[in-house]
Amino acid sequence: MKGQIFLILGLCVLFSACEQVKVKEVEQQAEARKTELIPGRYNVAFLIMDGVYNTELTAPYDIFQHTIFREGIKAMNTFMVANTLNPVTSFEGIRMLPDFNYLTDELPPIDILVVPSAENHLGSDLEDQAMIDFVKKVAQKAQFVTSHCDGAFVLAKAGLLDDVESTTFPSDIPKYREMFPQLNVHENVLFVHDGKYITSAGGAKSFEAALYLCEHLYGDSIARRLAKGLVIDWDLTKVPHIVVRKDGVND
Repeated sequence: MKGQIFLILGLCVLFSACEQVKVKEVEQQAEARKTELIPGRYNVAFLIMDGVYNTELTAPYDIFQHTIFREGIKAMNTFMVANTLNPVTSFEGIRMLPDFNYLTDELPPIDILVVPSAENHLGSDLEDQAMIDFVKKVAQKAQFVTSHCDGAFVLAKAGLLDDVESTTFPSDIPKYREMFPQLNVHENVLFVHDGKYITSAGGAKSFEAALYLCEHLYGDSIARRLAKGLVIDWDLTKVPHIVVRKDGVND
């Protein structure tokens, strides 16, 4: 009997030690990633959580990360933030490690916040007050806040879109209007740019919204080169979108 007790205790100690090693490895990996943020670039944070959709995350990530291969521009540092440093699993099953825990880490200044869509952005995620508060706080100083697909629901819940025009995933627009009747919502466009906010329909068209921001920052030539590097045909004039101008005449 005593032998069994000692065996169980030994296994518990071993299991605890293994878990501590795993946690330490995750922390070390995240800490090492932080040192890769190069000064003089835009810091672009991608908000991730369990259930995040692959495309709305990877499409803008691809576009923005590729800016480091273009000379003569202020390129972008791309990194992921979550409420944990443990692996986050996308809706489609990809496991990824966040670079920063926004609940506990000292974060670098965030110039551009990207909010991809996630499985529960029409439900339980909107009840995560810590996450909503994080988005609100970042939006105060960020140069741009962007959403893809149902990421707009997070921005709307944070009260960031009350005075701007926006859009979201086409089939979720009725729900969007129902939940946030105060919003000025557009249909039949791939993205809307109003002030510092860019909201997109999401899906594969998340590439277009990301390329638009690059064209806005760097010009048409750089945007086309970024698109070409990913075998994307890019011509802003052919993309249904709205740019809200201060003079009241939208593009």
